[in-house]
Amino acid sequence: MNEKPVALPSSFRDPAGYMFRQDQLIYRLITQAGQPAYDGLMNSGLYATLTAKKLLLQHTEMPASVQGHDAYKIILPEQLPFISYPWEWSFSQLQDAALLTLEIAKTALDHGMSLKDATPYNIQWLRGSLIFIDTLSFESYSEGQPWIAYRQFCESFLSPLLLMHYRKHALHSLQLAWPDGIPLQITRSLLPWKSRFSVLTWMHIHLHSKYAAKTSAAREKKAVLPLAKFRQLLNSLEILIRSLKLEEKGTTWGDYYTEAATRNDYLGQKEKIIRDWTEAMTDIKKVVDVGANNGSFSLPLAEKGFLTVAADGDPVAINKLYKKIRTGHLKNMIPLIIDFMHPSPAMGLGNQERTSFLERIGKDNLGLCLAFIHHLCLGKNIPLSRVAELFAASCRQLIIEFVPKTDEKAQLILNGKKDIYPDYHQGGFEQAFSPYFIIEKKATVPGSGRVLYQLILK
Repeated sequence: MNEKPVALPSSFRDPAGYMFRQDQLIYRLITQAGQPAYDGLMNSGLYATLTAKKLLLQHTEMPASVQGHDAYKIILPEQLPFISYPWEWSFSQLQDAALLTLEIAKTALDHGMSLKDATPYNIQWLRGSLIFIDTLSFESYSEGQPWIAYRQFCESFLSPLLLMHYRKHALHSLQLAWPDGIPLQITRSLLPWKSRFSVLTWMHIHLHSKYAAKTSAAREKKAVLPLAKFRQLLNSLEILIRSLKLEEKGTTWGDYYTEAATRNDYLGQKEKIIRDWTEAMTDIKKVVDVGANNGSFSLPLAEKGFLTVAADGDPVAINKLYKKIRTGHLKNMIPLIIDFMHPSPAMGLGNQERTSFLERIGKDNLGLCLAFIHHLCLGKNIPLSRVAELFAASCRQLIIEFVPKTDEKAQLILNGKKDIYPDYHQGGFEQAFSPYFIIEKKATVPGSGRVLYQLILK
């Protein structure tokens, strides 16, 4: 590493260090300003404790031979296979990320350290488990020191969870409007009056909001938090977070495969075709299942060892899928709430700080689009040609299911609508995809009229 590294567009907020890419690997540079915090992490035993529990990303120290920069250390963290953002997480995913953050904060106190950052961006999934990824989010703790990340935790984790709990709807998209956390005053105004009767909600949101609105001078006078009170604060947040629940109302498409399982062994026949096709594929690195629903077809691929991103716009289906896999030993699945009509955009400074979903999945993957194309074309009026173009930009191989207009589910979408889709038929499908893909295989699912295609990018 003889050249000065360039920070990743997402890594610029902390003067203690930044991330950079070299030779397809992501490194972290720790500046001289970050030396006290890094040494405290390593020498206090906190790093050893957290990594032993698999709660913090492990790293290897590298030679700090960077010209023209005040590098103290360069470390090579264990590489993450995929990055996701909190507005793509279900209620239970965000809840578990909040609990992990609190566990790390409490463990840090046990080692004389304090967690200075409490943002969901510091949490990712690795081998099927949540893990904290920011090595520089710790600082030495001094008796009486307030938790500097308290407001950030409440706005980034507690606010969206409370709103979903009380309003009984999956409101994950609110985090797109406030990517740095939903302001306390906004949360307070959106919560129902009865939330004030919860002592912990009143303390961490309503009272906290009033306190945060005071002048900085008034806040400084009271900014003292003895260690015992600090622990009580963290414990009370944990109790509140654990008490929250999301009402999982059934949806037409969220329960799709429950009903589909009753139709002439449709699922079994489809599973066999896909299993036979994928077993012959030897060069798959990543699977992206668009319209994954409850994961019926992406779960077997994850069990085979493929990194599998299971994406669906139904938050109830994704939450159920997440709760299903988090109690097992599945190491390769990441369920995400993604509306394919409105996939996560690029955001942040210069639209580079948080990359779009399509950019993150890249092209080197197998795409799955099963029982979904009729939603896009008949439900959302997307021409087949645009669907083909979109998949050509996001995968190298594609297994896609064509659902004809005569299908029961297609008729449900068309009910009450004028049929303005003259090109939506099997021949039109093949014509639309032919400029981008070669048809490797195709098979009709017995008894359904639906056709599966295995396509290879030209």
